[in-house]
Amino acid sequence: MIKAELVLEQGLLKSCRISGHAGAGPKGGDIVCAAVSVLARTAFKVLSERKDLRILGGTPERGEFWLEISALGTETKEFLAGVGLFLEEGLLSVSKEYPDFCIVHIEESR
Repeated sequence: MIKAELVLEQGLLKSCRISGHAGAGPKGGDIVCAAVSVLARTAFKVLSERKDLRILGGTPERGEFWLEISALGTETKEFLAGVGLFLEEGLLSVSKEYPDFCIVHIEESR
């Protein structure tokens, strides 16, 4: 089972942790793992290319991903909102289609 936890602060992505293995197919052929991996890696890549964001994160071991974001500029809100929405909706879509293999928890902090 893949567990994804997103933390939003005033609607903006603050952090993400994803762990586990879906077990929906053989190693290298698991569509649920592939979908979640593409979403997480894409979000990390586009966020890490911004000079006005401080991004910490990584994949400490197979089946583990984490990301923490600090905004350094005020003009980053729209961009951060867009990337957060991409990740949130993508993960929720995978979870809805494959509920036995992926769950998503969203926490709104203030």
